[in-house]
Amino acid sequence: MREHLDFSLSLHRRLAPPVENPFCWSPYSVASALGLAAAATRGRTREELVTALRDDPAGLLKLLSGAAELSTDGPAAEPPVLALANTLWAHADLPVEESYLSVLKDWPGSAVRNAPFGTAPEEARELINADVAETTRGLIPELLPAGSVDPHTIAVLVNALYLKVSWREAFDEKATTKRPFHAPAGDRDVATMRATRRLGYAAAEGWQVVSLPAAGGVEAVVLLPDAGLATAEPDLDAARLGRLLDAAQQQRVELYLPKFDVTGDAELTRSLGALGVHTLFTREADFSPLTDQPLRVSTIVHQSVLKVDESGLEGAAATAVMMRLTAIVREPDPIRVEVDRPFLFLVRHRITGSLYFLARVTDPS
Repeated sequence: MREHLDFSLSLHRRLAPPVENPFCWSPYSVASALGLAAAATRGRTREELVTALRDDPAGLLKLLSGAAELSTDGPAAEPPVLALANTLWAHADLPVEESYLSVLKDWPGSAVRNAPFGTAPEEARELINADVAETTRGLIPELLPAGSVDPHTIAVLVNALYLKVSWREAFDEKATTKRPFHAPAGDRDVATMRATRRLGYAAAEGWQVVSLPAAGGVEAVVLLPDAGLATAEPDLDAARLGRLLDAAQQQRVELYLPKFDVTGDAELTRSLGALGVHTLFTREADFSPLTDQPLRVSTIVHQSVLKVDESGLEGAAATAVMMRLTAIVREPDPIRVEVDRPFLFLVRHRITGSLYFLARVTDPS
């Protein structure tokens, strides 16, 4: 788990906009798409991806597969929903190695589909976007923007993810009121949920941690810094985050949490370059496990959406690697946690620790 946290935080630092701005992305989706790419490469191309991911494709597949199925035990207002797609879109004339197709079959939601990249690139773009929109229940209608697919595109590796889970115990909508939130641009009143119940809680190393159990073995984690997020977030490394997650113990908490809706849209080439991934984008890229044709990655795009309200959370994400040739005893007083300033919000698979979403909330809306 520590390796996955390290990858997530390392890429987050390079990917996210300045800390005063809200942002959301899916480490699960990005790791899936990069894992598929790593399985399709060898030599230095593969080594750089493995170094950035902190794991090889086999280890990554084990982690991600463990989080690909949600449990059905315990009460829930609605059944949990997790939809995954890992798709290789290829030009019909691209010879794909049977050994890679065999590897691809092991990935959750795997599929191989043809798209007319060379003859009808706009039709190919629409096919991919429609498939992503279907998987993400319409939350990501256009992963690939106009002009992103051209006649030189030969293949695209796409991961799409949709997650909808209810809280184990819903927030009472009647308890939601407008409360002040200290946003970077100034104080404003935002719709804030309230609940008093036993939750995972820790206060350590300059952070308060509150874990909220959801259906399907999912949990959400609020990370509220004692100081400003602008100074606390850069110092949050995988070791500290791991300790904070491990430290949470069941306690009676009075939690005030804003409802929020946060999105993210990013191109990953430069951010991955900062993690040492370079060869993938050059003529020296080695995709021989995938095909005997000389390929390189032209761009990697990502979109993510996360919505949190009284009933639970709903999120979607998608990542595309585009290639072209070349979480009766008297109770003590509750611990009051008022999330009234910028904070981080994780959504993870409780058992494996795999992060479905990592969000920075600076101005809830």
